[in-house]
Amino acid sequence: MRAFGVRNSTPGVKDIVLLGATGSIGTQTLDVVRRCLPNAKVRALTGYGNVSKLTELVNEFKPDMVCVKDEKTADDLKKSLVPDFGTSLRIVTGDEGLIACAAEEHSAVVVNALVGRAGLAPTLAAIRAGKHVALANKESLVTAGALIMGEAREKGVRIMPIDSEHSAIWQCLQGNEGNEIEKIILTASGGPFRTWPSAKINKATAEDALKHPNWHMGPKITIDSATLMNKGLEYIEALHLFNVKPEQIEIVIHPQSIIHSMVQFTDGSVMAQMGLPDMRLPILYALTAPHRVKTDFPRLDLLKHKTLTFRKPNEKKFPCLAIAKEAAAIGGTAPAVMNAVNEWAVGRFLSGRIRFTDIAAIISRALKEYTVKPLKCAEDVWEAEKWAGELVEACQL
Repeated sequence: MRAFGVRNSTPGVKDIVLLGATGSIGTQTLDVVRRCLPNAKVRALTGYGNVSKLTELVNEFKPDMVCVKDEKTADDLKKSLVPDFGTSLRIVTGDEGLIACAAEEHSAVVVNALVGRAGLAPTLAAIRAGKHVALANKESLVTAGALIMGEAREKGVRIMPIDSEHSAIWQCLQGNEGNEIEKIILTASGGPFRTWPSAKINKATAEDALKHPNWHMGPKITIDSATLMNKGLEYIEALHLFNVKPEQIEIVIHPQSIIHSMVQFTDGSVMAQMGLPDMRLPILYALTAPHRVKTDFPRLDLLKHKTLTFRKPNEKKFPCLAIAKEAAAIGGTAPAVMNAVNEWAVGRFLSGRIRFTDIAAIISRALKEYTVKPLKCAEDVWEAEKWAGELVEACQL
């Protein structure tokens, strides 16, 4: 097996589209553009309903196009823009607007920082328009990884991972084309409940789960980190990105979050990518690889991080990881159902309507009741997600 699943060069950073500009990854992407990529032009931005934040970004970066959730939000945005600029801005709405932004004609790279299932259609639209994709929306690969990687190969475009773990693997593979991967070692912080006993986890609140010890992320991914579903999603992503077998991926808990992942080659050598927990680093690398751009970001001081520890994840205490592995093994539309139900359950937990431990139980029930179908096209994913939505709504939670 060749030691690459993501090609190791990208075009020079010119025109980019940013999907999900007001979220955590989107905000950090724009910080990278401001501080490190002065020649990059942001051609399109998308937000949801955060008009005040989106207004600031549109006035600053002056894109040609912006997408918001609906016409009312579009009207509110127009009223808040700098005079004269709003008249030259194309404002689009909804899912069709996201697809239009993803296919924006002048852009070279689309940064997909959307959260959840909404990211798949724009990812496919960007690929079909011949755009390289810097991908933070892990759900795209989880639900339709084979489709995405297949279409990317056909179009000759690159999928550059923004997840810190997959970026680390990608970086470890630089210069190793033709060398065989023996194992990928995917690291996990363990989340806020790593040391909690099961009895205490049963009573965990959303406030508890949102207190991630190392990373500053959006609420959905932070809850996924607490359940270890995030690591399960990354496990599925890695299968597609790096074309490895399930038995070639080892997951280890690394509480310090200094080693972001490792690759072991067939000679026994292990390469690791290290750094402080800062998402701007993988974002920047996705936009400039294989080149390194000078930054003023904080540096890792190994004398202050003298101890790096590793241990196996406890899949009995955190069953979402085992569930994700099972869905990957089943294949077809099983990961799409798992992902959709997880997204719904996380939302219910954040609103206080279910317990933390209910998340895994609901996903497990859905997979047991679902009849898996082969994954041939994006419509198969959406049909599976529709089935999942009908099931969970019937739970009346």
